[in-house]
Amino acid sequence: MSIELYWGSGSTPAWRVILALTLKGLPWTSHLLSFAARETRSPEFLAINPRGKVPTLQDGDVVVNESIAILAYLDRAYPHRPLFGATPAEAAQVWRFVLEYESHGHPAISAVSRPLLFGPLEPGGDAVRQALPALYAELDLLADRISRSPDGAGPLVGTSLSAADLVWFCGIQQLVRAATRPAAATLDLGIWPLGDRWPAIVAWAGQIEAIAGYDATRPPHWADGEHPAPSRLR
Repeated sequence: MSIELYWGSGSTPAWRVILALTLKGLPWTSHLLSFAARETRSPEFLAINPRGKVPTLQDGDVVVNESIAILAYLDRAYPHRPLFGATPAEAAQVWRFVLEYESHGHPAISAVSRPLLFGPLEPGGDAVRQALPALYAELDLLADRISRSPDGAGPLVGTSLSAADLVWFCGIQQLVRAATRPAAATLDLGIWPLGDRWPAIVAWAGQIEAIAGYDATRPPHWADGEHPAPSRLR
């Protein structure tokens, strides 16, 4: 079967899947859709995914949308280099961290990053400032978990990178992109450089950034423009 992935640049859920495909060494065909051109609303794409959302993966007759479901599918269909642990106990922990991100990490990161990336940003950034304590708490918990790994630099579960690492990593990268935007410079967010307060997160991120082919997975437009996002955390 030939894996095809429909995705959009800047979609962190899509990036999770691309990282997973890269980590597993799976060949795939790219269908990069333009949000600006509304290609996710085209009749051709809606015939594949009526919700018009990315990522969507097609593997022969199998079509899967929702990034976590795609990761689970890839792990069952291509079990080498598992993403959800090697034992039942590890699988439970991977799912725990994935769901904690979805329930707690993502809301905390989005409350800070979305106004900076997409607006509107209130005068003085009051809403962003009010969201910082919850964000700090999530980053503290993540750093603590990483610090308690055997070498103090992750992975989050076991001894190999898992879906938990990929999901959290893409969220952290979105936060860093937001924290390095010009709009963030006047707010003194205390996030960037990330290593000043959370060196363990930077060390852990280095494991994902060391995946062979990692640079090719990054959202293309993040390297463009007047203020490109850092290619590596520090």
